[in-house]
Amino acid sequence: MPDPNAAGTQTVPLSACVITYQEEDRIADCLRSLSFCDDVLVVDSGSTDRTREIAEELGARVMVNAPFPGHLEQKQFAVDHARHDWILSLDADERVTPALRDRILQIQADGFPAPAYAVMRNNFYLGKFIRHGLFCPDLKLRLFDRRRARWGGLNPHDRVELQNGAKAVSLDEALEHHTYRTLKDHLRQIESFTRLDAIAKHKQGRRSTILHLLVRPPAMVIKGLILKAGFLEGWRGFVISGMAGYYSWLKFWRLRQLNRRPPEQEQ
Repeated sequence: MPDPNAAGTQTVPLSACVITYQEEDRIADCLRSLSFCDDVLVVDSGSTDRTREIAEELGARVMVNAPFPGHLEQKQFAVDHARHDWILSLDADERVTPALRDRILQIQADGFPAPAYAVMRNNFYLGKFIRHGLFCPDLKLRLFDRRRARWGGLNPHDRVELQNGAKAVSLDEALEHHTYRTLKDHLRQIESFTRLDAIAKHKQGRRSTILHLLVRPPAMVIKGLILKAGFLEGWRGFVISGMAGYYSWLKFWRLRQLNRRPPEQEQ
């Protein structure tokens, strides 16, 4: 009798891609949650801690691509160097939950019938998972066929972009996102991201006005606290909304400084 497990019923292989920099305290949990994947690739930006050593100890392939070219460029570099066409892309501060793992394995056994899949992120902020406010909902496309998708967007706000009208399917099972180690870590990211954000918008020809500086930041705080019920998260909801308002103000302030540069100072 024919063997039901013979050729023709092979599972489509899956590669996991993670980009890292100074993540020795978080990379192990991320990679353990990806142990079900057929290939795990870590692309590091030149860490000086034990990020790469820990990744290798856990069986990941490790590549170094430094200096850091940008978030979307680094993520696409990882996708391009994965062994398989189907990609599960995570950041080092993210974890595949057991429920999501089981769902992905089921989809994989079915041959990945859709071109891409989006998952909801459960965001963990300073000791608690957040259910209200600006962190919710947080749907991210992370599982995709690289033959039909690429990383795009503008740094630092990268996203997977599907090609030729392809549509993603949303999954109910969630991804865990352990956002910031400390409040100082949150402020450090705002400092970095607003700088990149302003540069990207300036290159697009975007302008920042006094109205942006006066209206957008408080509007963001009101949206987070009231419209999205962030106040239900207690002090964390106030901090998240306040940080979002500060991000908005600093981004437009930096964009305004770039707008006011003489043309001869432009790079």
